[in-house]
Amino acid sequence: MEPAERVEHRRVVEELQELAALTGGPDGARRVCWTEEWRTARAWLRGRLAEMEGIEVETDEAGNLWATAPGDSERAVVIGGHLDSVPQGGWLDGCLNTVAGLEVLRALAPGKRPVTLRLVDWADEEGARFGRSLLGSSATAGSLDPEAVRGLTDREGVGLPEALRENGVELDRMKESNRQLRDAAAYLELHIEQGPVLERMDLPLGVVLGTFGVERHLVCFRGQHAHSGSTPMDVRRDAFLAAAKASLAFRDDAARRDDVRGTTGIVDVSPGIVTAFNGHCEVSLDQRALDAGVLADMLRAAKAASEQAAAEEGVEVEWERVWRIEPRPFDRELIELADEAVREVAGTAHRLPSGPLHDAAEMAPLMPTVMLFVKSLGGLSHTKEEDTPEADIELSVRALHRLTAETMQWVAGRG
Repeated sequence: MEPAERVEHRRVVEELQELAALTGGPDGARRVCWTEEWRTARAWLRGRLAEMEGIEVETDEAGNLWATAPGDSERAVVIGGHLDSVPQGGWLDGCLNTVAGLEVLRALAPGKRPVTLRLVDWADEEGARFGRSLLGSSATAGSLDPEAVRGLTDREGVGLPEALRENGVELDRMKESNRQLRDAAAYLELHIEQGPVLERMDLPLGVVLGTFGVERHLVCFRGQHAHSGSTPMDVRRDAFLAAAKASLAFRDDAARRDDVRGTTGIVDVSPGIVTAFNGHCEVSLDQRALDAGVLADMLRAAKAASEQAAAEEGVEVEWERVWRIEPRPFDRELIELADEAVREVAGTAHRLPSGPLHDAAEMAPLMPTVMLFVKSLGGLSHTKEEDTPEADIELSVRALHRLTAETMQWVAGRG
């Protein structure tokens, strides 16, 4: 069932280029979910699927597109991806998963299969329009809270429920899409790394250990603003300086640890004028780690650092949790199969965690899951400069093909 010659890996590069020409431009990809360009990309995918015999295609209640090649067993191996992009995005983020999965489906659909093979194009992985990532996959996984997203609006004031209805989706029915996972036995996903690790190691491919857990907070420092000329330095209650000290401590704590992340991305000061120091400063803190205990310890350390900085500057500090998700480690046996597939096509494999979240994070609690990474040049993503050597893309398709075939046999052998 597995001969590598049957997968036309070069066609994936050509179809990615075709999709980029269809839904991109000088500033990059425009496939923001629930927009016309995204619908154009979906129509392109449906057209490719229509060329295949024996493939069942449907769109579920959450707007996810499914293509199914039935096997001897209804138990299914699912290959996942997403066509939607961020504004001015790259030519590979998300759509590589889907187009490579399409080619694997082409290769493995003819003839007999021990289990069913399914391709899913998840809706709104990026959350670029309404700010809620993993929307379609979280609905199908059952983790989406409709009330938490009902009030979301885009920059033009259009509400999420309205945009969903324009695309044939009802918010209150989205979780009914869970029926699609009734027979799912394994989930596989290919993605560009979106980071510099593989390139720094001069490796084309990697095996993903899991997705980082995330703790995301707003940290608010409150002091007292006053005139910058009349207030002596030793009596100031400068909230910005406390936030700056704390932010450096957040960074330094992450830098001391093994393969974690700590990022201050937002700094909001008040009054924010030249002639006064700031009595109010709010910063964001995004912390990520693959180990839940490490992530919890990072949060404890950050709170202690913020309190120390606040005390030193004579201000107060308050924390507000914005969002969290626990680490999602991937299946050990599938990691081994993925490692073997990468070694077979590339000679060397490296295992690494994923800092960014992916739809695989929603699948991992429900079924055995694993991801493959392919090198990102310069570690760039979510930009038109995003790129991966075409030879490495072709290797990644071959690795996904081998991994899928082996996973189908693995699922069949598990009864």
